[in-house]
Amino acid sequence: MSCDGQLAYQAVSDEPVLQRLSEEQLIVQYLPLVKRAVLQLRSHCGAMLSLEDMEQIGMMALIESSRRYPGEFDNGFISFAGQRIRGAILDELRRQDWRPRPVRQQAHKLNDKVRELTRAFGREPTDSEVAQGLDLSQEDYRQSLYATQAESMKSLDDMLSIGEQPADKNNEVERFLLKKTLIKAMTKLNEREQLILSLYYNHELNLKEIALTLGLTETRICQLHKLAVARLESLLQ
Repeated sequence: MSCDGQLAYQAVSDEPVLQRLSEEQLIVQYLPLVKRAVLQLRSHCGAMLSLEDMEQIGMMALIESSRRYPGEFDNGFISFAGQRIRGAILDELRRQDWRPRPVRQQAHKLNDKVRELTRAFGREPTDSEVAQGLDLSQEDYRQSLYATQAESMKSLDDMLSIGEQPADKNNEVERFLLKKTLIKAMTKLNEREQLILSLYYNHELNLKEIALTLGLTETRICQLHKLAVARLESLLQ
């Protein structure tokens, strides 16, 4: 073998071999990512998706994430896969047309009832009062509330995923600038809006837990969340 051939062989041989987990090993090791996403989103899915369906969608997203992620499965992979698992579940909700006209009408009806009761009581109504005004059980009311919330959740998830894509030198600078712009835009929200987004996305509390933490109704938390997302979108535009 020539000198050049030996050098070429050594150059190839000295490159680190990328160790990949099998799909079975991947699911065993990173199943908690799927479980965490399902736990957080299950209140928003209601009867539209069973827990088993959500877990299946999450596992498929996990496998797809492993195929798309370059390099070893480090902390960056955990963030990358977590975003895609959540996104896949929310995308399935949208694909199933979970917000057809009746649901949109229900959202308008809910908002109208809140305004009506606020005028009548001279204060913000409780969740029980809104549910009673709509002739809904507490559980049906919560499902209605969360269904109206899911679109803004998906919108913010998409914004927060900026910069979480696998390395791509062609648009790495652009993603960095977009991420920086998003962070700057979030600082322009008021303190309560920032706190709600932090409790939901960083501390993974659901709307009911945030409501209890802040002493507000779930209806109000839902409204504030949607307002915060709308403001972020406006600022980014």
